[in-house]
Amino acid sequence: MASITLPPDPRTQLKRFLEMQFRVKPKRPPQSLSFAGRTVVITGGYIGIGLACASEMLDHDLDHLIIAVRSVKKGELAATSLRQTHRNARIEVWQLDMLDYSSVQAFARRCATLAHLDIAILNAGVSGTPKFNINPSTGHEETIQVNFLSTALLGTLLLPFLARSSKNGEPGRLTAVVSATAFTSPFASKDANPLLPTFDKLEGLWNIPAMSERYAVSKLLLMMFMLSLSEKVSPRDVVINMVEPGFTAGTGLQRHAKGVAVRTALKLLNLAAHTPEHAAWTYIDAASVKSTESHGSFLMNYRIFPFPNVMYTPSGRQATDRLWVETMKELEFTGVRQIVESMAEPI
Repeated sequence: MASITLPPDPRTQLKRFLEMQFRVKPKRPPQSLSFAGRTVVITGGYIGIGLACASEMLDHDLDHLIIAVRSVKKGELAATSLRQTHRNARIEVWQLDMLDYSSVQAFARRCATLAHLDIAILNAGVSGTPKFNINPSTGHEETIQVNFLSTALLGTLLLPFLARSSKNGEPGRLTAVVSATAFTSPFASKDANPLLPTFDKLEGLWNIPAMSERYAVSKLLLMMFMLSLSEKVSPRDVVINMVEPGFTAGTGLQRHAKGVAVRTALKLLNLAAHTPEHAAWTYIDAASVKSTESHGSFLMNYRIFPFPNVMYTPSGRQATDRLWVETMKELEFTGVRQIVESMAEPI
């Protein structure tokens, strides 16, 4: 059953966290799984879970890996290490700045030159910024820009190229990395109309709770958008899903953590953290092991999981619809509306 058809999860976030971190046994990808002849894009694939996922896919005979990163220098350091252990694979580093719409468009145009693109894992993200920053090139707050708007844009722009895979008998795969912290977001602005501008204003202090809430709501928005997008694309062309890898040590998401109390708390949390390798297995499960039954769904603990509770409420459903309309308008200059229309099945 798809996530949206499941009943909401009534448990507390603590119970979800304990299950995810302690009770779920990591599932190694099947030994028979092969990515031979496949081309895969992993955004933010130079560090943490993205890098571990790249390595695991290469271990399963991945033919062509594209690491999409803001800093090509950092990406090449990771790629050099991967090339030493996977000499038969083609490993490239392409620039992608998620703060810049033109960079996202340029990356997508480059993907258009590929003979085929089989899997895209949208892993790049930020957990928050030390200051409330408005991205000068778009006018939007940076966490929303990276985690939601640019991720939504990239995923949509890649759809036609991913759909080519279906001509070879296998649908393309688009997997967005989200977070169970979305369950904790109060989504105070859900009734606002318009909705998106509310995230570009600072209400109160920009402190750790505010940063945490911004991260949570950015992932909630992405879940809402990906659900709407999946409803307009056939899983025979592209399987679209979302995955929560669990709290993981060694990721770049914690790089802005400051202060003794915050760092101490992170050290304690890291005692319960997954390894990047184990977290990467959840990516591969979503992007390859799970099939069309996962289309439009949120995957957690290696199973199809309910969406955050707010998405089942009347106001949440209205916010999801409003978010789709506003996002299409925001990104219209890139041609996303035409792409979505072209992906629709003929009546």
